[in-house]
Amino acid sequence: MAAPPLGPTELRSILAFTVNLARLSGTIILEGAQAIQSASFIDEKKNSADLVTEYDVAVENLVMTEIKNAYPSFRFIGEESYASGVRTALTDDPTFCVDPIDGTTNFVHGFPFCCISLGLIHQKRAVLGVVYNPFLDHLYTAIEGQGSYLTRGTGQPMKLPLAAPKPLPSLSKALIDVEWGSDRATPVIESKCDAYLRLVADPTAVERGRMAHSLRTTGSGALNFCLVAQGAIDVCWEIGCWPWDVCAAIVIIQEAGGSVTSRSLLISERLHADPFTLTPEVLMGREFLVIRAISMTEGETRREAQLRLAKEFYETVGNTAPMLRN
Repeated sequence: MAAPPLGPTELRSILAFTVNLARLSGTIILEGAQAIQSASFIDEKKNSADLVTEYDVAVENLVMTEIKNAYPSFRFIGEESYASGVRTALTDDPTFCVDPIDGTTNFVHGFPFCCISLGLIHQKRAVLGVVYNPFLDHLYTAIEGQGSYLTRGTGQPMKLPLAAPKPLPSLSKALIDVEWGSDRATPVIESKCDAYLRLVADPTAVERGRMAHSLRTTGSGALNFCLVAQGAIDVCWEIGCWPWDVCAAIVIIQEAGGSVTSRSLLISERLHADPFTLTPEVLMGREFLVIRAISMTEGETRREAQLRLAKEFYETVGNTAPMLRN
């Protein structure tokens, strides 16, 4: 029997709980960052990795405990529990999908661009998302059908996107976020280098060159999606990510009028009909293209513009299979 839907009032209550949990977790993340920056070890790489794992686990354990106490019937998918061998099937039951520290390389180096990502899936749809960067005190939130917001510090929530959407005639006018990922095998890096070259190259010098305004690499998939929702980034491409990296941010970007697609979804010649239908196959596909909200122009709807840009993007980057080995 399918689980009954969570109503708007109940979702707002869960959001309040999740925001408090994100802020509480943020104190542990800041504590961990300070510990890593203050540490002095002979084997710096090994011990930094150990500290990252320690604080990843500490945050995830806190989150699991608080969720179990507040919502004992809810299921849980987390990065650290997955790494330890726990496999939670995606069902109709309410399920929190959590990345305790997204952007761990930034975390190690003290680069203030990492976050906790808390998403809620219900009836196989992402229905609620909270992404919190404790270093900048930036809080992104969204509930399905109720919009997405950015709260900076103690300020009031600001609806996303922060400004009215503008046209985006082509990738040549776009600021694009890409990532290198953790897989540094030669075929993977060469394929990404070729794709990134075509995105920024002069078309008179490089075949399929788009001469985009520029590329950005910020190191956090969840925050990258949120920057697209905010309107600061036009296009974001994530390949090799996991569901806990993007679940919360998918709700945030979709509620801000953006679109999330992938090469596999585009085979059907359309963007996802229901942006919140989150099948296990799509979520575990580990490749997402995110496009900001775009204003409607004469002869082209917002969704048609996003679809056009998605097709242009994949035509430019070419074969993505070598970039995702497992």
